[in-house]
Amino acid sequence: MNEAFLHYIWQFKLYNSNDLYTTQGEKVEIIKAGLPNLNAGPDFFNAQLKIDNTLWAGNVEIHIQSSDWFNHQHQKDRLYDKIILHVVWEENKKVLRESGAFIPTIELKGRVSKVLLERYQMLKENQNWIPCEKNIEAVDQFIKLQQLERMLVERLEDKARRIHQKLLLNTNDWEEVFYQTICKYIGLKVNGTPFELLANALPFSTLRKHQDNLLQLEALLFGQAGFLEETFKGSYPKKLKEEYRFLKNKYKLKNIDASIWKFMRMRPSNFPTIRLAQLAALIHKNKSFFEKIREAKSIEQIYQLFNTTASEYWDSHYQFDIPAGQKRKKRIGKTTQDVLLINAVVPLLFIYAQKRDDVEGKQFALHLLDKIPAEKNSITKKWQTLGLPLSSAFHSQALLQLKKEYCDKKKCLHCKIGNAILRSS
Repeated sequence: MNEAFLHYIWQFKLYNSNDLYTTQGEKVEIIKAGLPNLNAGPDFFNAQLKIDNTLWAGNVEIHIQSSDWFNHQHQKDRLYDKIILHVVWEENKKVLRESGAFIPTIELKGRVSKVLLERYQMLKENQNWIPCEKNIEAVDQFIKLQQLERMLVERLEDKARRIHQKLLLNTNDWEEVFYQTICKYIGLKVNGTPFELLANALPFSTLRKHQDNLLQLEALLFGQAGFLEETFKGSYPKKLKEEYRFLKNKYKLKNIDASIWKFMRMRPSNFPTIRLAQLAALIHKNKSFFEKIREAKSIEQIYQLFNTTASEYWDSHYQFDIPAGQKRKKRIGKTTQDVLLINAVVPLLFIYAQKRDDVEGKQFALHLLDKIPAEKNSITKKWQTLGLPLSSAFHSQALLQLKKEYCDKKKCLHCKIGNAILRSS
């Protein structure tokens, strides 16, 4: 038994309430268990109950053993002197008010189904991929879908909190924050951190001044990424280096070290050099990029904004001065576009709408995820084998949140699926 589970038992009345008496022998009738308190203070607010023939309304405190009252130093806090009921698994010590009167106490040990206790123990202690792996198939599909909807909103709200912090740091410049978020994800997992460092070393406020000139954008991005420190043979990288030398001095820039970028075991189309050229093309093509995103009425219009190709030099190169075997346009692929929509476009649209109490705007953000193909990785594929839906990014994002924030942390008591399994007992 742990206190979180005892809270759960109390909140949902998962105990035998027939012939319920305090440990002092007073008849008790629970009318309302009260509302969980997530902050400091008694565990449940606004409970209602009858003790003998007296109706009480107030707060309830819950402990595994009654002696925890003293372990938690509640006897020194006057807030606890006024609680109307002490709920314990086991009373091992009498608890008195400051006046000397007994605090009404009920003991739940022996009143909870053995099957419920065993099932909770199974969820907490098994080492399966998820705690309910052996039981989830029996859970009603409607309950699973409800949990996934909740997970998706939680995931977006988690991302919204991080974006909110960036907005505070950037004086609510949405274009700056959108650029930083695009940078974080255009390098995928392998080069995500170097791209974030680049965004810090090269603010969008500087790039914005050169949006009309693709060469200057490329010079700034490649230069700040540390790729223009070499001696080059080709005319294109030489031009970039010359342009960057001037801009670096003009803006008093300090580049990051090129050694942090990763090329090993990567497809050439994902090389950071290609991604930087594509990023320059995106910025060049889309002035007021986030504003255009906000004005889009469909996912097709948003995809069109990302439908961009790196400059001509990169048709025949993946790195400076190293010709590729075959010419090919380096267009931002659909998979990469989906990554950017899922991780940058949707969260920013969601928080933008949230800040303006725009219900339709939030619904549009959720609608976009429903139109994007599901992410396929080891986690989402495993969920699929367990019978969870995986038809869009709406599902894959929700499943990633469920695994990371609930299953891995064994927060079964806070999950509708876990609740359904426990209550089926």
